[in-house]
Amino acid sequence: MDESDEHGRPHVWRIDEREYARQLARRGRRHAYERIDAEKTALVVVDMIPFFVDENPYCRAIVPNIDKLAGTLRNAGGHVAWVLPAQCAEPGVWATEFFGPKVADAFNSSGGTGELRDRLWPGFVIHDSDLLVEKSAASAFCPGRCALPAQLEARGVDTVLICGTVTNVCCESSARDAATLGFRVVMVADANATVFDDWHNATLRSIYRSFGDVRPTEELIEMMADAP
Repeated sequence: MDESDEHGRPHVWRIDEREYARQLARRGRRHAYERIDAEKTALVVVDMIPFFVDENPYCRAIVPNIDKLAGTLRNAGGHVAWVLPAQCAEPGVWATEFFGPKVADAFNSSGGTGELRDRLWPGFVIHDSDLLVEKSAASAFCPGRCALPAQLEARGVDTVLICGTVTNVCCESSARDAATLGFRVVMVADANATVFDDWHNATLRSIYRSFGDVRPTEELIEMMADAP
């Protein structure tokens, strides 16, 4: 492991110019959402647990951006939700058949046991006002598999900033389902992580093209600062 791996390796992310041009022609602007009302916005942090973060330098690289977004949003009156994998008594039939028993068991126990805040990556500071919730599916917005949508609606949230890991599985699944449920979705380009840049960018393209917006951390922070 070289020094960049030890301290984190950022994804080189991009949206093709043709995709920007396509949306500009479609709606008259590059980005779907040009304002962020912090009080109606939640940062949804998906699966930032040791199981995923320990071995992936891309995951470690996004920790500072998640922290920065969480702090900025809280200070502006917004919400932060930490989502972790639930541990079931045993893996479901589907998971065992699809992944095989060994991998299914590993995923089923990936979130650990004990208090939810203690099961997150230890570098995060969790506030009492934050939401902590488990999901029993890839998506944090899958009906019947996670309490998050109802909790966000109870707080008046209509916009979700999706971050965490892995970009192209649980984060993408959450973004798609959130859009289906009617939330304004923004995928945070430099606060999601997977294994390869190509996988990361394929998800960013899909979300930007069909389900929500894609913005980097600093742009979102500027949008919050500029909000009335």
